[in-house]
Amino acid sequence: MTRFILGTRASALAVAQVELTRAALRKALPELEVEVKTFITRGDQKLDLSLIRANEAGGKGLFTKELEDALLAGTIDVAVHSLKDLPGHNPPGLSVTAVLERASSSDVLITRLDTGFDSLPRGAILGTSSVRRARQLRWLRPDLEIQEWRGNVQTRLRKLGESDRVAGIVLAQAGLDRLGYGGGGGLLDFMSWRFHLHTLREHLLPAIGQGAIALQSRADRAEVATVLRHIDHEPTHVAIRAERELQRLLSGDCSLPVGVRTVLSGDRLHLDGILFPPEENTAPVRASAEGIRSAPEAVAAELFARLAPAPAL
Repeated sequence: MTRFILGTRASALAVAQVELTRAALRKALPELEVEVKTFITRGDQKLDLSLIRANEAGGKGLFTKELEDALLAGTIDVAVHSLKDLPGHNPPGLSVTAVLERASSSDVLITRLDTGFDSLPRGAILGTSSVRRARQLRWLRPDLEIQEWRGNVQTRLRKLGESDRVAGIVLAQAGLDRLGYGGGGGLLDFMSWRFHLHTLREHLLPAIGQGAIALQSRADRAEVATVLRHIDHEPTHVAIRAERELQRLLSGDCSLPVGVRTVLSGDRLHLDGILFPPEENTAPVRASAEGIRSAPEAVAAELFARLAPAPAL
């Protein structure tokens, strides 16, 4: 192939991610002509839909369907996604062919208060659009009030700066880094506001696929897969194979209240997971599993069995 068309959402973060993909392709294949097409997804249009309240948003495909339709129609060669936005099942005929090297998978608390999560005032209000974060935050600090905050990173930062009531918001560190705002544990200057950043790695288990960029293509496009192999990051791909298998087994989408952290060490793969039941104010199940790196789906299956055991007969 001499020409490659990448598809992406139009948000600033999505564009930053497609530019990382384009740079990787140009470095690996300097002669390849790379074009970018942008799409507005239903999730971008329907900002009134709740991503926290069960079943309202119809989370499967909320931020991906328009790109996947373009793939199937052949108008783009590759859809570039935040992997955590992808449902557990690819539509028939599509696959996650490659992934870029994963950024940090941690969540970050952004606040104007010079204090970490454990020291937030009793009854403080935090904003998030993630059911996973909301359930973990409520479980860790039942005294906090969790509100749903949607919008892109810049919109949420602006709303936080203008709010006298909300103590902070929780976002993915990878997104902040890719937008040039820096990671957790430091300061963030945005417009006329200066926010403190506190990494929540020790508090929250991340979303499935968090920090990873997925490159999705048609399964029958062998020539596309050949190009993408040049930029596929093998350790990240092993990790997301495990995480997406867990997602598939849980029959979940990107709004499932499950968190998982994957650690690769030599030929071993370790998974830590947390799963919340549908009922609010119910304690989660936590479990771990470990196995050989070459069989990530088997490790995921072991974790699934411990997180969601079959009911006794």
